[in-house]
Amino acid sequence: MPPPQTRGGLAPASIKNETSGDELKCMFNPFEYTLTKQNQWEKKPSKGKNTPEVRFKQGGSQVLKLKVYFDTLQTGTDVRTHTDKLWTMMMVDDSTRHSESDKSSPPEVSFIWGRLYFKAVLTNMTQKFILFDDQGTPLRCEVDLTLEQMIDVDDYGPQSAVVSTATEAVPTVAQATSADRIDTLASQNGLAPTDHRKIAEANNMDNPQKILPGQSLVIPGS
Repeated sequence: MPPPQTRGGLAPASIKNETSGDELKCMFNPFEYTLTKQNQWEKKPSKGKNTPEVRFKQGGSQVLKLKVYFDTLQTGTDVRTHTDKLWTMMMVDDSTRHSESDKSSPPEVSFIWGRLYFKAVLTNMTQKFILFDDQGTPLRCEVDLTLEQMIDVDDYGPQSAVVSTATEAVPTVAQATSADRIDTLASQNGLAPTDHRKIAEANNMDNPQKILPGQSLVIPGS
């Protein structure tokens, strides 16, 4: 089965309910999104100076804002059959109700698009219907979403849902020619030219600019 695609044939962005596992694929990918973060600073009086003393108070969560579009004109079905999943992500989830406090909350969600994996909660949602059939059934809408980060990025690693399966890199040996430089050796062996320091360190080179023709060099794994 081919992977799901948007109307434009692109891999779709998706919004996932982390509690239930339900995932809503976007019919049209966002044109843009914004990520913001605001820190709180406290101003202390500073007599005799032009500016007050400013001290860090606490960091703020990252906030993701975007607009997504849904359109069911081709099928004539109610567009809300798709967007109702988003409303569910705004509602209190009884499956998470605490046995002692009897409290529960809306589910955590994640926005996934390419290498962006943003785990958060939905704090704001505005749905605007912009096309209807002759019976008044909405066929097209745009949805503005605001998601606020739940966990510090450093606490769960890079913002990517892709799990790395790479094995440990194995070093190789290359033989230099009279025309070789250490940066060209790096690029010829799967490293970036800026990784020349790795080669120098692996070979205990005091002067990386002096490479002898025929010299064997250990190339660290990429």
